[in-house]
Amino acid sequence: MSTFIPTTKTISLQQHGINHDRIHYQLSSDELHAKTIEKKMGKEASSGALAVNTGEFTGRSPMDRFIVKDDITKDRIWWGNINIPFEREDFNKLYDKVIAYLNEKELFVRDCYACADPAYKLNIRVINEYPWSNMFAHNMFLRPTEEELVNFDPEWTVINAPGFKADAKVDGTRQHNFAILNFSKKIALIGGTGYTGEIKKGIFSSLNFVLPVFKNTLPMHCSANVGEKGDTALFFGLSGTGKTTLSTDPQRKLVGDDEHGWTADNTVFNFEGGCYAKVIDLSKENEPEIYGAIKKGAILENVILDDQGAVDFGDTTITQNTRVSYPIHHIENIQHPSIGENVKNIFFLTADAFGVLPPISKLTPAQAAYHFISGYTAKVAGTEAGVVEPQPSFSACFGAPFMPLHPTVYAEMLSKKMQESGVDVWLINTGWTGGPYGVGTRMKLKYTRAMISAALSGELGLYNYDKYHIHSVFGVAQPRECPGVPTSVLSPRVTWNNDEAYYKTAFKLTNAFRENFKKYEAYASEEIRRGGPQRYAF
Repeated sequence: MSTFIPTTKTISLQQHGINHDRIHYQLSSDELHAKTIEKKMGKEASSGALAVNTGEFTGRSPMDRFIVKDDITKDRIWWGNINIPFEREDFNKLYDKVIAYLNEKELFVRDCYACADPAYKLNIRVINEYPWSNMFAHNMFLRPTEEELVNFDPEWTVINAPGFKADAKVDGTRQHNFAILNFSKKIALIGGTGYTGEIKKGIFSSLNFVLPVFKNTLPMHCSANVGEKGDTALFFGLSGTGKTTLSTDPQRKLVGDDEHGWTADNTVFNFEGGCYAKVIDLSKENEPEIYGAIKKGAILENVILDDQGAVDFGDTTITQNTRVSYPIHHIENIQHPSIGENVKNIFFLTADAFGVLPPISKLTPAQAAYHFISGYTAKVAGTEAGVVEPQPSFSACFGAPFMPLHPTVYAEMLSKKMQESGVDVWLINTGWTGGPYGVGTRMKLKYTRAMISAALSGELGLYNYDKYHIHSVFGVAQPRECPGVPTSVLSPRVTWNNDEAYYKTAFKLTNAFRENFKKYEAYASEEIRRGGPQRYAF
């Protein structure tokens, strides 16, 4: 049996119930990379990035995410199949079992923080079973200076034990994996899954509760960038709609690609210190900044390497949810610090696999609130078992799995901020045109970029509705012309070249919108309800 020799300084975890000293504290990215290779838990790609396989789970497991029901949460959380209650006694017993398990393991510990605005700084301690999970935390959270570490006092603790499997019948979980938030103890307890996204989303979920309730700040599942004139743009969207791609713009400084807060003082700050991008079909030509960020210090998840270590970004053998995490400084054009002011444009991104939404449309305040609460995108065939044709997918606030409060709380905060700042809100379809998935084609990235650039520069005419057409089904204002985009592309009906098929499919989607919104109608004003599609299928 080999003697344990810490690579750098260690730390005591006795306050967490861990009594051994086989602990690596605050290892560098290079050290964690080397540890992962040494333990045969990953390989080095030809780019220098670390490639790992997350195991059984290659994405989050929303039905296995729980919140402890206690005096802090019982009357505030929007309980249901998104926020599933967990008993305090069950948490305490499961916590003890996880700690007993980790007492037998070599551990990797990192002190870090979330929230780039010092007024909202949240100190975090992350305890990992695997070195590459700790490297992920290094990439994704903000990194304290040596001086800040001297008297570092963690407010939240993430305990991550991928190798521990719960006994559902005994432990109160649904199956062997779990991600549980305890707001009284300020602990995120994760086990049975190696998918690293659970680590960052645990803290994101906690901030989505704390910031609105106690800080009068809106947490957002969005990316953000800043233009030369200091104007900030926000990009909301679910996975696969283009948040990271479209906010990573050589002409604008990146604030962050996924999680932000919008303060009462009208500033926007990044929660994170890195980016977590999907890499399916990634190419240097289409996404040069992200492609260039995949180098030493980055972690590739669930990709396929050839014998020379080159990545086949089109290979979905393991999953379609192939990803890379990297520290934000791997992108050259970034905002220092990660804070933006003067929000002028908001983009709601949707990958409409039905191919009926306009590629860009301007929303009224009521429509903006409706579409924010709806959070629409679509699943395409092959993304999940049993999905053989496009299916509508709705996730409130474009991030329901991470929102502990009722969606209308966030929607009301966003509406107020939109009114106060006078922002323009746009709906962007990054999905299909000329027909649904399997018939039409994916909207060209260069066209989407051109439309967003025109919106940001004011070339779309802003409030001059003479330059817009009001869509007869969805009621949104679609521009008749846009620099750099063929006029025919701007009209989804024209791209179909079959009016009957187009309207039949469009009405099918409007009915899905209306059916989904029924659960929010009692909480939404008449104005917001009228912000959705008003026509039914015949």
